[in-house]
Amino acid sequence: MKIIVVDDDKNILQLVSIHLTREGYQVLNANNASEALDMLENELPDLAVVDVMMPGMDGIELTEILSKDYGIPVLLLTAKGELEDKTKGFLAGSEDYVVKPFEPKELLFRIAVILRRFEKEYQSVIQVGNLTISRQTYEVSTGERTLVMPLKEFELLALLASRPNHIMERSMIMEKIWGHDYEGDDYTLNTHIKRLRERLTQLGANVEISTTRGVGYRLEVQHS
Repeated sequence: MKIIVVDDDKNILQLVSIHLTREGYQVLNANNASEALDMLENELPDLAVVDVMMPGMDGIELTEILSKDYGIPVLLLTAKGELEDKTKGFLAGSEDYVVKPFEPKELLFRIAVILRRFEKEYQSVIQVGNLTISRQTYEVSTGERTLVMPLKEFELLALLASRPNHIMERSMIMEKIWGHDYEGDDYTLNTHIKRLRERLTQLGANVEISTTRGVGYRLEVQHS
């Protein structure tokens, strides 16, 4: 699991990173919202820990972008007793909050709860454009047309659909779908992308997989 921590306080950043790393999480550190958004061009975290009070774009604004544009769950770090911050955070899409100063154990517990909640959602249904992807039946459908895809093709499509309009790096895709130890070459991914494009056309889907040369792929909804 990959977690991005966004805080302009270097001491908090270091404290949170140390405890997350000890728990086995892969950690990305950003000193402000702008730096965090730049990282999202190349990284795909599973969760974000965001401080509310930051110079420039604050944590509330960043939360809205992360939750609504990227589908990344957010846990906010708020000042003690700032009820207004908590309210704004939930309205912006945050999943939970922890009040500073906090016990690292509480932070880790709340992070685990959010990730478990999203893991359950991960097993359900994704809707992108007119395309419905069921992780329970491995069926992909548009209206009355339905296909049951080979497992790797299905996993690849579900991964791309989980972050629509977001470029996913080839290396990240290979790691997520085929694992760290896979020794195949680029041809494997190219072949699966080609087959998926053919299947999406066959289904009459109004989404397509676009290539960003030298970087990776993204699933886009085509508006008529």
